[in-house]
Amino acid sequence: MSKANSSTDTGARTEEAETGARTEESAAEREQERVDHAAGERLSTAPREERPETESESGTGVPAMGVVGWIRWFWRQLTSMRVALILLFLLSLGAIPGSLIPQTSVDDLKVQNFKDQHTTLSPIYEKFQLFDVYSSVWFSAIYILLFVSLIGCIVPRTGQFVGQLRSRPPGAPKRLNRLPAYTTWRTEAEPEAVREAALGVLGKRRFRAHAAGDAVAAEKGYLREAGNLIFHIALIVMLVAFAAGQLFKSEGGKLVVEGDGFANTLTQYDDFKSGSLYDSDSLAPFSFVLDDFVGTYEESGPQRGTPRTFEARVKYTEGADGPERKGVIRVNEPLVVDGTKVYLIAHGYAPVVTVRDGKGKVVSRNSVPLLPIDNNITSTGAIKVMDGYRDKNGVKTQLGFKAFFVPTFAGHGKGQMFSQFPGAEFPVLALSAYRGSLGVDSGLPQNVYQLDTSKMKEFKNEDGELLKKMLRPGEKLDLADGEGSITFDGIEEWASFQISQQPGNGWALGGAIAAIAGLAGSLFIQRRRVWVRAVRGADGVTVVEMAGLGRSESAKLPEELGDLAAALITTAPVAPEKTEAPEKPEAPESPDAPGPSDDATNEAGSRPVHPADAPAEGAEK
Repeated sequence: MSKANSSTDTGARTEEAETGARTEESAAEREQERVDHAAGERLSTAPREERPETESESGTGVPAMGVVGWIRWFWRQLTSMRVALILLFLLSLGAIPGSLIPQTSVDDLKVQNFKDQHTTLSPIYEKFQLFDVYSSVWFSAIYILLFVSLIGCIVPRTGQFVGQLRSRPPGAPKRLNRLPAYTTWRTEAEPEAVREAALGVLGKRRFRAHAAGDAVAAEKGYLREAGNLIFHIALIVMLVAFAAGQLFKSEGGKLVVEGDGFANTLTQYDDFKSGSLYDSDSLAPFSFVLDDFVGTYEESGPQRGTPRTFEARVKYTEGADGPERKGVIRVNEPLVVDGTKVYLIAHGYAPVVTVRDGKGKVVSRNSVPLLPIDNNITSTGAIKVMDGYRDKNGVKTQLGFKAFFVPTFAGHGKGQMFSQFPGAEFPVLALSAYRGSLGVDSGLPQNVYQLDTSKMKEFKNEDGELLKKMLRPGEKLDLADGEGSITFDGIEEWASFQISQQPGNGWALGGAIAAIAGLAGSLFIQRRRVWVRAVRGADGVTVVEMAGLGRSESAKLPEELGDLAAALITTAPVAPEKTEAPEKPEAPESPDAPGPSDDATNEAGSRPVHPADAPAEGAEK
């Protein structure tokens, strides 16, 4: 009985010893996995987020985040990459209404027309500042938060990245065969010679390498993190450029008829808008004259009337007394003078009319620009004679004519008076005449393309109806009772220009290019580490191990490690296998006992294992 108990106690102690050994081995494996995981984490330059300390760890179970703790937590959240991407997405969403809804900063007239047509939506849009998106409170808040988030994210990342550039790659882990890419072989070369050859091979492949104990540690792919930082710095540059452009910009429009000119002063603009920090003294001194406007159109086919050429041929002078130069302004090809860009944005016709009084005296002769209302440049407008006209009784009065112009009229009896082609092939000008007060003396602004007839009387024809007539070039309309006449002399063309000065465009373009380059680098460059260990085995033969670790899983890492191994084998060739006469094995004690072939090879083997054929991570060979 005591013998049985002794046997039982011995078995229990053996089992406990085995359990303890397995527990120690499991703990060692977990510790090694932790070390390997930490090695992978060190490949990143992202700031480490520390878990806030809570009182639950001390036993109370209540979070111990005071005011300072919450501020730190909010700052970590704001400067995280996740929040930066969310803010960037919100900024993109916020720009959508600015593109779809008319903006006050761009066109007040379109905004007013939208409000007149949408009486229900307009108050809602005004409440949410959708007519002034880019200067609204909510858009500015997103913009500023994104700016702060990017700066708070970049500063610590830059410091950590610079620190990693100045430091050496970490030493090799204890068990290289646990890494994703691994290969090994035996060689007769000395371990020191293998490590020296590994330094040379890795150096030629532009790895940063150094010897660390019995291994060589190398790292490559720093441009990945550099590209990531460049991308975020470029975003900040673009934001700053955008803000500078909005604060210091100036933008105005000017309609110029052929033969007329423009000087870059505030009084010459038809409309002018600028940023809140803009100084009018910074207007670039230059002037130009519109010599000729050339517009060509498709003559036939399904695309008849499609514009082919829009060119404004000008003579311009830079500075107060600079030399006169010739230039051509095309659509999307502006004239650039001293940092100011002159864009061609519109085109139309200006009928040349001559107004005479009852005595035949020329009262007015000028080109009157008309506003196009369709793609065939059917145009409307008003001709106003404010000074110099006297009626048959010698009383000063004002004349007004509603004008309707078509560059190519289909002819009488061939439909309504609309243009059939944008080119001036058969121009016709329809006029209706009024007299009285134009209302310009009241001091209130008026639309130059509209005629206010509230204080005017109609000229009557013989039938007592409104006097009106369609004129061809050279024809005239005689006013009733010998009050005078108006003659359609011909047509000239006009061009509308946008003169803009927006600092920061060059910086924005450079930032966009840098952002694309940095993003490409962060996406396509892989940061990876390689270790080469060379130690002498128990039998005196050197065992070489190579392993690689990348920041992300990639099929190229095993291939690259295989190429490095192939290059290193030229210096440290595979040792030939040793063949020994087989000894007669002893008879096994039981049928389940292992035979001699189960342990015929050693762990490293005598042939290199390609990383693609290596065992899975954590598996034993």
